[in-house]
Amino acid sequence: MKEVSIIIPVYNRATVVQATLDSVVAQTYRPLQVILVDNYSTDDTLQVLETFKKEHPSLDVVITREKHHTAGAARNRGFDQATGEWILFFDSDDIMEPDLVANYVKLIEKRSDDGEEPDLISARSTLVFPDGSQREAPFHKKDLFANHILHGQLATQRYAVRREFFASTDGWNIDLPGWNDWELGLRLLLASPRVAYMGRKSDIIINHNGADSITGTEFHSRQGQWEHVIDIMINEVRCSHLKPELKTRFERLLEYRRMVLAAQYQREGFPELAKPLCQKAYQALRESYHGNRRWRWLVAPVTKRLFARIAAGKRGSARIARILY
Repeated sequence: MKEVSIIIPVYNRATVVQATLDSVVAQTYRPLQVILVDNYSTDDTLQVLETFKKEHPSLDVVITREKHHTAGAARNRGFDQATGEWILFFDSDDIMEPDLVANYVKLIEKRSDDGEEPDLISARSTLVFPDGSQREAPFHKKDLFANHILHGQLATQRYAVRREFFASTDGWNIDLPGWNDWELGLRLLLASPRVAYMGRKSDIIINHNGADSITGTEFHSRQGQWEHVIDIMINEVRCSHLKPELKTRFERLLEYRRMVLAAQYQREGFPELAKPLCQKAYQALRESYHGNRRWRWLVAPVTKRLFARIAAGKRGSARIARILY
């Protein structure tokens, strides 16, 4: 039986983390190692974690603490304690369905029997919004690089990773307070993993439910942080082993994500943040096409329309961007 380690960083989540912990206990698969990393909470979070460990003596629960106050640092701390062959990173306000780990292991064993044990498994998830509505997060089995850039397909809780493969990367960037999972997902892909995909069932529930969500509800309050992550990722693509044509495409998609961020600022009522950022993305895209006819007659006008759509709160632009760029 393969041991699986579940790593959950926790900061000031005393009132919400119990639901996540309950969903871990409900997993039908064993053996499980559960690593809870308190990021030096100022509420009763640590007490909740300690109570959980006492109430479940049959479960291998490890509680540790991390002073560096970012989720990335806490996750790296948890990884240092992990003994499982496979790792699941998870957030402290999300839910895993009871068969999540079992379904991962079934797929791992099936691929192993075929002589191709994967390094990484991408799973389906359901997003829950403040109004109670739900929708399945975008999930694709092709063009994973592009779909991760556009949709964050390898967000924190949406994959399982082989421990040895993850150890061969640089782990989480401890200096990024936001979009750290998006940046890590790109680096994991740049390490050329063998990737497998879960079936049709969504086994992960991700909370986008208001101010208590780790995901947050707006972007302008952390202006500059998001842009920094995009710049880092563009540099990683440029320094990668990818073919030149793929580097160009993925840089364009990252500039599109910069434009999406600008549109979010616009939508939130901060045009003074949106305008220069949009201009920067637009100029970078123009230069990548060398201002050619395709740029002038197709890409430029569609790009402007995409910005307007996103700023107006309309969906579906990413599907167009994947084809356009």
